[in-house]
Amino acid sequence: MSPSLLSHQVPVSWEDEDPVPIPVGTPWLTAAQILGHAIPTGCLYGSCGACEIEVNGHVVRACISSVCRSQGTLKVELATDPYW
Repeated sequence: MSPSLLSHQVPVSWEDEDPVPIPVGTPWLTAAQILGHAIPTGCLYGSCGACEIEVNGHVVRACISSVCRSQGTLKVELATDPYW
């Protein structure tokens, strides 16, 4: 990961909590821990969907995704999956 990406931070808010600055490129599983939350996991390869979260309304798989650049706060929620 490029050092310039790590120096850029984005405010991340977990389910209406106060935003916390998180470095761009931080894996979502790590970001959740920083914010005091746990994301359920299954395969850790992105195929099972157990770790799906919604970031500003877009579903991402946290085990294979990281915090991206944003002009504003990234709002995160656990995505609901009826099979988990």
